[in-house]
Amino acid sequence: MRTVSEHGLEHLALGAAVLGTGGGGDPYVGKLLAQSAIRQHGPVNVVTVDELEDDALVVSSAMMGAPTVMVEKIPNGDEVIRAFKALEDYLGQPITHTTSAEAGGMNSTIPFAVAAALDIPLVDADMMGRAFPELQMCLPTLYGLSASPMAIADEKGNVAVIETIDNLWTERLARSVTVDMGCSAMIALYALTGAQVKESMIAGTLQLAESLGRSIESARREHRDPIDVVQSELGGVRLFEGKVADVNRHTQAGFARGECQLAGRDAGKDTSLVLRFQNEHLIAIRDGEVVATVPDLIMVLETETGAPVTTEELRYGFRVTVVAAPCDPRWRTDEGLAVVGPRYFGYDIDYVPVEEITRAKSS
Repeated sequence: MRTVSEHGLEHLALGAAVLGTGGGGDPYVGKLLAQSAIRQHGPVNVVTVDELEDDALVVSSAMMGAPTVMVEKIPNGDEVIRAFKALEDYLGQPITHTTSAEAGGMNSTIPFAVAAALDIPLVDADMMGRAFPELQMCLPTLYGLSASPMAIADEKGNVAVIETIDNLWTERLARSVTVDMGCSAMIALYALTGAQVKESMIAGTLQLAESLGRSIESARREHRDPIDVVQSELGGVRLFEGKVADVNRHTQAGFARGECQLAGRDAGKDTSLVLRFQNEHLIAIRDGEVVATVPDLIMVLETETGAPVTTEELRYGFRVTVVAAPCDPRWRTDEGLAVVGPRYFGYDIDYVPVEEITRAKSS
């Protein structure tokens, strides 16, 4: 077990935003909410998956909705606590731990606010290894574990508890409620035992995020290329370097959807990259050819600083580098691709691991 103070969140928030593949909510807002809770209630105890008792009751806490809405509809921090307590009341037993639903900016730091306010430990793990836009897109789904009952709360004081027949219905009904709540809300879901966490989740996500953020900061101080750091630590490849030429973005059915066009030059000729996203980056197409797809991680970073750029932050003229990295191997199975592969999102594309695409283009 280790203790995390408010200052300990700086590197973690930076690294988590990189892993969020453009989504997961505004990392700056999430960091501020967590730091405020820690100042008020004290540091958070973070436990590893191995330290977790098998009969522990672990619940994930997160933000749900369109990240673009969060830019103007900033949470006050009480919503997620009310959702958490509503689920605890519904379950009729104390929740012993919280954890991250995904590796994303806000959704990696929101659980710190819950852990601090409720004085419970935080488990160093997540259910995706990156960020995905829908609730059923979590590894526990592949193990037959239920996302519901789940609780959802907004800033107006509304709270709902949903129990569904499967995780896809949890997503459908919770998305409808989220839209009615103003396209963003706070949630508590996936009530798992410690044994189920050990089987179905990804261990060490927070440690990875903190290490990644620390390495990026060190590279900046030492005038090294922070993009190299991201590539090295995640086993990634550079897909493109250039500037944002156009962004077409809209909020639809509780998601931020759209397309970003990048322009660059390579070997004396003009090149282009198109990114398509639904909260997170899903497809990267360079000069008309697919070079990376979901579920692999597609990350947009400021070329000079290595700072992650979320999909709601993309603007004309930004100079960025796009990096892709392998996802958790369980997402590459037939069962995983049925849940998070490119065809689920409506793209008539077969998934090919990013490292295989890179090898084929370099041979």
